[in-house]
Amino acid sequence: MLWYVRDLTFEDQGVEMVKKLCVVLLCSLLLLASCAPRMNDDEEVVQKKNETANKEKSIVPSYQLSEETYRMILPYKTSAVRGVILDQMGNRLDIDEMEEGLRRQSKTVYDPKKYYYQEGQYLDEETVYDLIDGLNPDKDPKDKKGKKEREKYFRDHPRYLSHILEQNYLTKNDKNAAKLEGISIGLALKSVYKFQAEEGGPYHYEKISKDEMMKQGEEMAQKVLKKLRGIDELKDVPVLIALYREGEEGSPVPGNYVAKTAVKAGKSTIDDWDNIKEEHVLFPDDKSADKYFDDNKLIEDFGKEIQDFFPNYVGVIGDGFYIDGDLKKLTLEIPIEFYGKGEVIGFTQYAYGLIKEMFPDYYDIEVKITANNEVESVIYRSAGDDDPTVHIFD
Repeated sequence: MLWYVRDLTFEDQGVEMVKKLCVVLLCSLLLLASCAPRMNDDEEVVQKKNETANKEKSIVPSYQLSEETYRMILPYKTSAVRGVILDQMGNRLDIDEMEEGLRRQSKTVYDPKKYYYQEGQYLDEETVYDLIDGLNPDKDPKDKKGKKEREKYFRDHPRYLSHILEQNYLTKNDKNAAKLEGISIGLALKSVYKFQAEEGGPYHYEKISKDEMMKQGEEMAQKVLKKLRGIDELKDVPVLIALYREGEEGSPVPGNYVAKTAVKAGKSTIDDWDNIKEEHVLFPDDKSADKYFDDNKLIEDFGKEIQDFFPNYVGVIGDGFYIDGDLKKLTLEIPIEFYGKGEVIGFTQYAYGLIKEMFPDYYDIEVKITANNEVESVIYRSAGDDDPTVHIFD
């Protein structure tokens, strides 16, 4: 579905018409620029190292969206295992957080000011599946015939590892050659193991403790590192390995990275692990209230304010992202039944005012207002900003 986006304003129609005209003119200019046969001044051409006569030119933008954002080499190359993660991890929230979280952890080793990002190019689909199957117990133990025998086997031999994610980090030398400088590997590990003792039978669920997950993850990471060092291009590059603990199936918030280790170039053994103190917290929730009482109370009060004025309001779901116990980003979703665009605008305007009045500005906040599983409007504010920004989707 194609959405047209406009900023929420409360000005007269004449001003709105001028704005629309400006957008049309701007789009026309962008279209003309895109058809020009020359490169823009803010792009550089780099050459992949060790390529043959058919050399592939790559474009690297000279400018970053921010100092915290990696520049990416163009044309954008997708990983050979791009679709594997969809088969291995059932929660879309985990899929997104695993990728974005690994980039976030990589910044401690690969400075975004110096390094370029590229999806993993060295572990292909067959290698990833072989590693996952090789590091996990047998999915179908042929020697176990009876239902009880098979159930006991699966309970005693959970498949901890779901997926292996690779990311590449490159630099550009004085000869404009793009060179691989390091890779990051994320290992997705289950918090709950789901299995069937017989085909077509009921699913069983076995919780996996964090300690046991860490023990298994550290052992698997060593074996994955050995596999990486067996690839010629990866024998002498730094490797960052991070362990990701998945959320439970159907969880409205994702899991998080729990530990990482940086392995120096050429080294084939892992020494120490650093704990990662990150977590995604569901709001409002009784468990969350025990640890983050003030934040939980604020979201409850926010919901009550909405409920007093909009009878079609059904609740708010919050995801608080914490680092070292400090709230860094709060994402709220407000599902509501709407019967017209005017109601969407009115509700968004009211929510805008509540956000500005009730929520402090020391963390990022994003509010998605939805109806029938489609986003109607978004309100967001970056940490330190005074006023939120609003978009309503037509």
